[in-house]
Amino acid sequence: MFGIVNYEVFLLTGILLNLIPGADTMYIIGKSIAQGRKAGVYSVFGIISGSLIHTLLVAFGLSIILTKSIIVFNMIKIIGVIYLVYLGVRMLLDKTNASFRASESNKQHSNRKTYLQGMLTSLTNPKVSLFFIAFLPQFIDTKASGPIPFIILGLTFSFTGLLWCLFIAYFSSYITQKIKVNQRIGSYLNKITGIIFIGLGLNLLRAKAPQ
Repeated sequence: MFGIVNYEVFLLTGILLNLIPGADTMYIIGKSIAQGRKAGVYSVFGIISGSLIHTLLVAFGLSIILTKSIIVFNMIKIIGVIYLVYLGVRMLLDKTNASFRASESNKQHSNRKTYLQGMLTSLTNPKVSLFFIAFLPQFIDTKASGPIPFIILGLTFSFTGLLWCLFIAYFSSYITQKIKVNQRIGSYLNKITGIIFIGLGLNLLRAKAPQ
């Protein structure tokens, strides 16, 4: 089908891989806990948008540059590290209440900002591209040509990831919804989220380009 082999195996494997906690999962949990369900959902949409862009890059061969150029790989990695640490430090220094009683216009701005942050978090993680490069070709017929098989597999993986990540966002925000009205606890949640982001950045620093 469209140059894809063992699609059922890919679907099952993709679901299992999405269930394994990773950097994206921790990012979504952090946003959902600190800023609520809507922020968590928008962060999910941002992460998935980044995943779709990675899919297109792999489908059209652009991400192969990451495997060929250590300089490009390290540049993207450093940008990702700086960005995540920056987000973490901002949350550590944030003095506002995590209950987020903001005006409607500020909420809209915050939602857009959260979405873009999620997308940038995904795009500046070179390990995501390397994963797609290594994973998707295993389920594509060697005789197949063109980007269609990659796009179909990428969409499938992103869709299953979307469902799981939305569950994470809703669940994480639900269990903290009652306690976030307390300003002191809300502040602690902000600090914890900031530490998580900094940890994600430092973990990304350990990523190495393929030899």
